[in-house]
Amino acid sequence: MCHHRSVIEHAAHPSLPPYVAPAATRVGHVHLKVADIPRALGFYRDLLGFEVQFDLGHAAFLSAGGYHHHIGLNTWESRGGEPPPPGATGLYHVAFAYPTRRDLAVVVRRLMDAGYPLDGGSDHTTHEAIYLRDPDGNGVELAWDRPESAWRPFWEQFRDDPRGLARLNRQLDFGSLMAEIDRPMEADTT
Repeated sequence: MCHHRSVIEHAAHPSLPPYVAPAATRVGHVHLKVADIPRALGFYRDLLGFEVQFDLGHAAFLSAGGYHHHIGLNTWESRGGEPPPPGATGLYHVAFAYPTRRDLAVVVRRLMDAGYPLDGGSDHTTHEAIYLRDPDGNGVELAWDRPESAWRPFWEQFRDDPRGLARLNRQLDFGSLMAEIDRPMEADTT
């Protein structure tokens, strides 16, 4: 019996009452199947700067700020494996939101200095984003979220006609982003 099929059939059942997740719900972590733990650590730890909380050899757990883990990596079903072929289902990308625009610029500069390939960037009005792939082909978005007051009016405007959302996407002003590196660091208010 396929467990996933029974879950899908149940979820689509019309007799289920409506449900909305609580507003404080958040994505806690992402767990990725990778082919090689040391190679994946070279990306997430050495380039993006996440700290290893545990490295078990077949799995590793990384975080920012000492959290138990924001990123789980494992080879339980994928050791030596290949990325999924184009057109397959799976994760499109995982997004890491940096606290300041300067923090985003610093990590992007680090990737560029290492010669790591970037797929592109975009200004989505709600946030600025840089796109790339990890060594296993997983999509990664590095982002900085604008304050909600800056984007909420546009978002509300397009709720009735979502086709207008495409107009919120603009070319990223990469020069302006990189100029953030020369600005003084903001004081930590946490």
